[in-house]
Amino acid sequence: MVVPGFVFGLVLPLILPAGTSADVGFRFASYINNYMVLQKEPAGAVIWGYGTSGATVTVTLYQQQEAIMKKVTNVKAHSHSWMVVLDPMKPGGPYKVMAQQTFGTKNITLRVHDVLFGDVWLCSGQSNMQMTVSQIFNATKELANTAAYQSVRIFSVSLVQAEQELEDLAQVDLQWAKPTSENLGHGIFKYMSAVCWLFGRSLYDTLQYPIGLVSSSWAGTPIEAWSSGRSLRACGVLTRGLIPSDSVTGPSKYSVLWNAMIHPLHNMTLKGVIWYQGESNVNFNRDLYNCTFPALIEDWRQTFHRGSQGQTERFFPFGFVQLSSYLSATSDDTFPQIRWHQTADFGYVPNAKMPSTFMAVAMDLCDRKSPFGSIHPRDKQTVAYRLHLGARAVAYGEKLIFQGPLPENMELLADKGLLNLTYSLEIQVQRQHNIFEISCCSDHQCKWLPAPLDTVSAQSLALNVRSCHGTPAALRYAWATWPCEYKRCPVYHPGSALPAPPFVAFLADLRPGGHRRLAE
Repeated sequence: MVVPGFVFGLVLPLILPAGTSADVGFRFASYINNYMVLQKEPAGAVIWGYGTSGATVTVTLYQQQEAIMKKVTNVKAHSHSWMVVLDPMKPGGPYKVMAQQTFGTKNITLRVHDVLFGDVWLCSGQSNMQMTVSQIFNATKELANTAAYQSVRIFSVSLVQAEQELEDLAQVDLQWAKPTSENLGHGIFKYMSAVCWLFGRSLYDTLQYPIGLVSSSWAGTPIEAWSSGRSLRACGVLTRGLIPSDSVTGPSKYSVLWNAMIHPLHNMTLKGVIWYQGESNVNFNRDLYNCTFPALIEDWRQTFHRGSQGQTERFFPFGFVQLSSYLSATSDDTFPQIRWHQTADFGYVPNAKMPSTFMAVAMDLCDRKSPFGSIHPRDKQTVAYRLHLGARAVAYGEKLIFQGPLPENMELLADKGLLNLTYSLEIQVQRQHNIFEISCCSDHQCKWLPAPLDTVSAQSLALNVRSCHGTPAALRYAWATWPCEYKRCPVYHPGSALPAPPFVAFLADLRPGGHRRLAE
């Protein structure tokens, strides 16, 4: 672990090495270091740190030996902190950043070098985000594939808890670095996050300018640990007793990871966030996840926008992974419920409760033989690829297909015993395994029955519901912990190979004539 300090400090005539501190306490914030990526235009990057109250701090940006920008501020009395916002910069580099504190006749200078401007993404969540490149499929090949990606810089936060919101990180596992096989696969569930790295690498392939990746995740943790007290109060969580389930193996106390591993980053100017979490809420406040997840997104957006002096977009893009599959001893529907709640019960994103979001469906990326347990599938390449498609569409405005077919219209043909589904996109159907089910009700009791595929056309399919001798009440798709084998779910988009997400829809909402619009 690296205890934050400054990278190179020059106190005339005393030279201070990295990781030390002077009596005056002049230093950069923990994550301002050599090899960092700062957010490019149209936003301005924030540079901040600590110093002597009342001192003047001058921050200068150098390109080669030429000073191209200078900002002056004062150290605040109450917090001993200073902050400047750089003018928006085009992507590229390298640059040097120099900060000089002047207090009376004393000058202290700090420098960081090899600084790039690009897009900065924060990656957070639990173990599936924490899994390193050394744990995934084709690990040796992936670890060796770094030479072309030296402008994708990586940073990893240490596992730390705190009872109160920290202003700066207490510890850092991996200071800003160029990617190497050693720091991408440092250990099991250590650093660097495979999903984060592969996502950033895919973005770089598309954008061809620097990408900064900040990884802050902890295995076995529920969303409550990553949420502020504000967002938990908004969902009524704080009124409940805390009884963590077996799925919660990491810190579960409310807000302790928000306090120590997210809030200290809130002054950073970001492009966006990706998130992979939810397994630890399958049996812990599961019914509230449709509130706690949107509330977390909203609260992070507010906090980072304010902390960066308005430089991080108020509704910055937020991507997430819908939970994959798990070999469970029980056949309940807790996993499908979490998948549904991850979309605020819409079944898709972006939606009215979750604007500027994107989702990577992963229920078809199961891994029976994962040495880390089936809950930790090793195909993180496809996860990252699907995430990066969402980012290209939502964060960068590219016109491309970034999600699988969504059901748009449902029509019950009772006289024919069929239920027609029309999708938003062209569909490719694999008939080997049917996972459509119809809820059939009679005598005030309902039971889920298989609804086999009948006919398929380019953008619609018909389901056989003749097994229902009562009243069809609802339809659901892929509503199982393990809905299908690897990349063998029934419905995909043929061009992108993106799977249709799981859904549940109630036939009671059918309009006259037996129609219902599903994506409203």
